[in-house]
Amino acid sequence: RERNKDIAIVPMEGRHLNELAEISRLCFSMPWSRDGLAAELSSDTAHFWVAEEAGRCLGFAGMHAVCGECYVANVAVFPRFRRQGMGRKLVSGLVQEACRRNGEFITLEVRPSNSAAVELYSSLGFETAGLRRGFYESPKEDGLIMTLRLEDHAKTGEKRTGNTDFLGMDQT
Repeated sequence: RERNKDIAIVPMEGRHLNELAEISRLCFSMPWSRDGLAAELSSDTAHFWVAEEAGRCLGFAGMHAVCGECYVANVAVFPRFRRQGMGRKLVSGLVQEACRRNGEFITLEVRPSNSAAVELYSSLGFETAGLRRGFYESPKEDGLIMTLRLEDHAKTGEKRTGNTDFLGMDQT
């Protein structure tokens, strides 16, 4: 079910860092630190977005875009707010940002055991591109590589992602 319209997707700022570090700690076995997240604020290649409601962070997603190649660094939603459409909004925003930056593709790694995330990425047009052996620690697990070719997305993406113009960057 989708949450109400009071959720805003905004660029990551310094004011978000403490809450995002906590979300990261709750979501990942090897979480990003506050300092690690802060370093992304000064990176020219980093594009991080936060889902917030009434000033409270509910989730975040980030990627790096370099020379037409876009790599998702992380997607995390506060556990009690999962399955409410926030992950879809955040990933759709990354895809839109990648398109805006003339990206050729956007790729990510996901635990094969994270069936909800694999299903989300598949529903947005990402396809399995390979496997990184032993990519994850705690517990040890391979990383499923999923990639979305943005040229293909331009042809079919609106059907999958719906209106992703929450960033105010509609290029149509």
